Amino acid sequence: MPRQQSNVVELLQPGSFVKLRNQPDDLPPFQLIQCRGGRCWVRQQAWGKLVQWEVEHRKLTAVA
Repeated sequence: MPRQQSNVVELLQPGSFVKLRNQPDDLPPFQLIQCRGGRCWVRQQAWGKLVQWEVEHRKLTAVA
């Protein structure tokens, strides 16, 4: 019987801090604004509230 692969989606909460997978250590975490339909909007605190970056959800990981 073939094994089924599980697709676990990490729950990312708005306001939490996230990193890109393979993000350099000298780049600070991003603040998560929102996720919708597999896309997330993040920002650096230094960017200001009106500057956002759209990233695929699967490219982000929560900061522990």
